[in-house]
Amino acid sequence: MFDGMQRRVVSMWFPRLASDRVLQIRPVDGPFALTLRQTNADRLYCLNPEAERQGLHRGMSFADARAFCPDLQSRPADPLGDERFLRVLRRWATRYCPWVGLEGNDGLVLDITGAAHLFGSEAMMLADMRQRLTRAGLNNRIGLGDTRGAAWALAHFGEGRAEIGQPYAALAELPVAALRLEEKTVIALQRLGLRTIRDLEDAARAPLARRFGPDLMMRLDQALGRQPEQITPLTERPHYGVRMTLPDPVGLFDDVMAGTSRLLDQLCTKLKAQEAGARVLRLTLRRVDQEAHTVELRLAGPLRDATRILPLFERGVGEVDAGYGIDQMRLEATQVESQPMHQVSHMPSGRADQLDDLISRIGTRIGLENVQRFLPADSHIPERSFIIAAAAFSEPGGPWASARPRPLRLFPPEPVTGTGPRPPRHFRWRRMSLSTARATGPERIAPEWWLPDENWHSGIRDYWHVETLQGRRLWLFYTPQHPGWFVQGEFA
Repeated sequence: MFDGMQRRVVSMWFPRLASDRVLQIRPVDGPFALTLRQTNADRLYCLNPEAERQGLHRGMSFADARAFCPDLQSRPADPLGDERFLRVLRRWATRYCPWVGLEGNDGLVLDITGAAHLFGSEAMMLADMRQRLTRAGLNNRIGLGDTRGAAWALAHFGEGRAEIGQPYAALAELPVAALRLEEKTVIALQRLGLRTIRDLEDAARAPLARRFGPDLMMRLDQALGRQPEQITPLTERPHYGVRMTLPDPVGLFDDVMAGTSRLLDQLCTKLKAQEAGARVLRLTLRRVDQEAHTVELRLAGPLRDATRILPLFERGVGEVDAGYGIDQMRLEATQVESQPMHQVSHMPSGRADQLDDLISRIGTRIGLENVQRFLPADSHIPERSFIIAAAAFSEPGGPWASARPRPLRLFPPEPVTGTGPRPPRHFRWRRMSLSTARATGPERIAPEWWLPDENWHSGIRDYWHVETLQGRRLWLFYTPQHPGWFVQGEFA
């Protein structure tokens, strides 16, 4: 802030940010609302003006809303998309000043101290803001004051501009809810007859502080400028991209790989400074005829070691048609994960790194999703005791533990001849005549009644480990409720 200059703050509020964003893409005539699943029910999340005129409001159940307004059109809400859109607006707002932060999930706060004269005056700056936002189809309300609290109050409850040095005059008649208080505090103050900021300012401070705590007086003092409140600008996310323009076009494989090596060194230096590792890399090679070829590399784990990454580009670069030559190269990490520094041990241990490199090499040929591993699952049902997950996006699970041994091979139950609760002495399985040499069991497994599974509707199963005279070691089970014998697995 400049010495001797009064601080000035702008608050931008977008009361229908979510619905405005969706309607920009697909306009709708008539009442419209976004719905969000909350407390086991679909509720209205954001509405357009037509829906509000029908008596609908946020938090209303979707079923009730349709009963009140049969013509209501709806779509599911996307809070993450709304957050990304608000960050785009934050970047746009830096055209007015460099200090721009987020205000909740539907607003921005700008410290325009010393910047208004660039647009002629404060009034002209606010007019420019409103004009651009309205042209973009965004409902907006803007407040300007000496403090962040005053600007927020004017944007939400009395859109306008407070004169320099006179926040109280602009806020006095606004409701106490304009002080950014909790709803229960607002209701309690109204019951005491304190409905406006003027009423609160004229009341005795000590009894209010004892009853409501220090936050009430802090919010009042922040709005009136008696207590400072910082505006923390949202820092730009680091950009992990490097570019190289070549003085002469190249087309040989070795030359392209040498350029890729130089770009990797620069990119890995950036990643190391941010304690991050790349999961997806994109190499763009622009030819002299302006056509571009892209080589995408997906890694099994976050990585910032150029010497380990470079060989993984060989296959993709080798398939590129250089044409009349490549004159520009660009390397970008499009997906990044945290990779904090760690203590280096004097004992070499590169097995995990070697496995990740192997998965990455195989994944570049067949796709990382197709390199899979088995992981243990918390279930005593044989078919549910494991899950299959992509090795690149999961950690090895374990230890694999079971009170009873489990076969390495499982297959759907196959019926065999046999009667009685004990394993048959002689039975046929897969056109083979087998004789029981030793049987261990039974192990009774009951179905998980809370999960629908047609294969287990028959009830409990008694499992036996059966060793045959022919050398087969099978996993048989017996169903007491519907007498019968089945083979479901084979031990190694």
